[in-house]
Amino acid sequence: MHAHPTSGPLAGKIAYVTGGSRGIGRAIALAFAEAGADIAICTLDDAENAATLVQAVTARGRRAFSFNADVAEIAATRAFAAAAEAELGPCDILVNNAGINLRGAFEDVTEQTYDRMIDVHVKGMFFMAQHVYAGMAARGGGKIINLCSQLVFKGGVNITPYITAKGAILGFTRALAWEGAPKGILVNAIAPGPIDTDLTRNRGPEWQAMMANQLLVGRMGRVEDIAATALLLAGPGGDFYVGACLSPNGGDVMV
Repeated sequence: MHAHPTSGPLAGKIAYVTGGSRGIGRAIALAFAEAGADIAICTLDDAENAATLVQAVTARGRRAFSFNADVAEIAATRAFAAAAEAELGPCDILVNNAGINLRGAFEDVTEQTYDRMIDVHVKGMFFMAQHVYAGMAARGGGKIINLCSQLVFKGGVNITPYITAKGAILGFTRALAWEGAPKGILVNAIAPGPIDTDLTRNRGPEWQAMMANQLLVGRMGRVEDIAATALLLAGPGGDFYVGACLSPNGGDVMV
């Protein structure tokens, strides 16, 4: 069922990436493919980018699969996990990356906005991990990587639902790490700093210039900076990280 053997730190591995069609998720999927992994992504109504990601992965000699799913729906993530396993094989590496951001003053946050943020980030991540966890345990190992945010450590204005959700992700990561490690499942988080993505480009060039000037490295982060951290955790170099939160953030916050 596997493609031809390949070299690379993730040779022969199968990775599932949620929200893998663009931004950080896409960069992680491509980095993992370069490292020898087969890639399954789920994405929400982003067929065009999903198709080009599949092409990019297959161009690197790896197998690729994409699936449309709203991670806030448990049935949808279960269907993604089942379809990915049928198409590529069981999950060795799960990257819980799917996320959204809705900004606004605390006093204006609606129940609808709050629920959507928690459902996508926390519930989506929690049950996506659960779908692959038993299989990983049965096979004696796996890696689960959860995307957090450096804002959990420093806070931020007009972004309470997002930071609340990302804070829960950090707690989830540490709790699951305790249960997973004895089974060979290593669970860790990545807390990116300000990254140049579609999500942050919407803030405008002035905001981007301001952030670049504030950061000690003098530039915004690139999606490739985060993919490099994910590759470390996913590969042999990540085997001594348990319940850790790595924060590539250009010096924005030091943890």
